[in-house]
Amino acid sequence: MSSLSSPEALAALDARRAATAAAHAAHARRRERAAQWHLVFLTVIVLGPLVIYPLVRLVLLSLTGVHGFSFHAYAAFFQNPETRGVVGTTLGVLFASAGLASVLGVALASMLFFKPFPGARLVTRFLELFVAFPSFLVAFTLIFLYGSQGSVSIGLQRLFHLEQPPLNFLFGIGGVILAEVVFYAPFVVRPTLASFATLDMRLVEAAKSLGANGWMVAWRVILPIAWPGIAAGTILCFLLTLNEFGILLVLGSARLITLPVAIYSSATVDLDLPTAAAGAVVMLAMSLSLYALYRRVNRRKHGSAGNGR
Repeated sequence: MSSLSSPEALAALDARRAATAAAHAAHARRRERAAQWHLVFLTVIVLGPLVIYPLVRLVLLSLTGVHGFSFHAYAAFFQNPETRGVVGTTLGVLFASAGLASVLGVALASMLFFKPFPGARLVTRFLELFVAFPSFLVAFTLIFLYGSQGSVSIGLQRLFHLEQPPLNFLFGIGGVILAEVVFYAPFVVRPTLASFATLDMRLVEAAKSLGANGWMVAWRVILPIAWPGIAAGTILCFLLTLNEFGILLVLGSARLITLPVAIYSSATVDLDLPTAAAGAVVMLAMSLSLYALYRRVNRRKHGSAGNGR
């Protein structure tokens, strides 16, 4: 014992501890430098040419005039008398499609979670797979089924001996809203199901035992706990619907001009690249605002889940 407590032994032990701490600190510094180099590599090699450079070029193009730097493209975009109608149509389609898709998605998730039925797991897996489909595929499927020459429309015409096919609404705002609701509702289902999974079902059973009906349980018990996940799925649905282009290209008529279609037309038909770039920057700002809101709500959702555990 005396040899272990001698000054020489204590000094050697302190030296080994100091060496170990220095080695750990040096290793941590090397890892930090490696992470910084990885970030630089990712920024310069990957994000630079694929994301940062195109976005910078887009902004610079929107600020380029005949004589150099100019806000003429933004002035032309906002002063165009048709812009107000385009923005109004865009917002109308957005709120109608995303709103209905969100309601349908929450209803489907509630049915799958609280009222499971034989095959509910298979339906959930299909909805998860459905989000991998391209949006224009849904538009063409609806045309093949419910178009004026679709199988359902022709079947109804023959069944009721009609002179004209009874269904002829797809090529316009009705068809666009239907296709976007069908396509984007599954994007709300999964976050809502994940939010429902954090519920303590004992609270639901306790509320029912105290005499609360289904609507009261949903409003007073389920919604206060699950709303961050529902809100995150809804905001994601609005974000994706805002940037939708394939369905609009297939089902949108010449009278249904939304912001993505107007940008595409300015760039490819009018060959007015600065004005198209200005519209794209405006749309990018709207998308980034929705994405920032989505990230904020999503962090709150994970924080609530963590506190619940």
